[in-house]
Amino acid sequence: MKLNEKMPVLKGYTNVINHYSENEGKDMATLIHFWSVSCSDCKRVLPKIAELKKQYQGKLHVIAIHMPRSKQDMDIKEVERMARKYNLTEPILIDNDYNLSKQFNIRFVPSYFLFDHRNNLRHYQATKRLNMLLKRIERIVEDRR
Repeated sequence: MKLNEKMPVLKGYTNVINHYSENEGKDMATLIHFWSVSCSDCKRVLPKIAELKKQYQGKLHVIAIHMPRSKQDMDIKEVERMARKYNLTEPILIDNDYNLSKQFNIRFVPSYFLFDHRNNLRHYQATKRLNMLLKRIERIVEDRR
């Protein structure tokens, strides 16, 4: 995806953990993060994503997409266990057929896509370091005020 492209419709996922609705989070910034249960960097960052969700409640909509890196990662029970362990309450779309990963051209996890309230891509990164992402979230939330 390129900057300022519209957020794609999220279709083709194989399962959902926590409730997901396309209408949820309308008119607010959206953070989509790709992760995998076998990714140690993802596990280190997941608590920070949970904090962000709380910090920006009502201003930032968070959607997780679980992209398996191996056959073992496709175990939905393990993804559910990790979601509980890391207090992930956002919708988690399970991408066992890689439809969403292909749509977003994901090569690495964790990966983050930040869309503004008009659903335009404003920031992308594929790294465990969140400093730049945090600055972009703050700027986009401030722009909306």
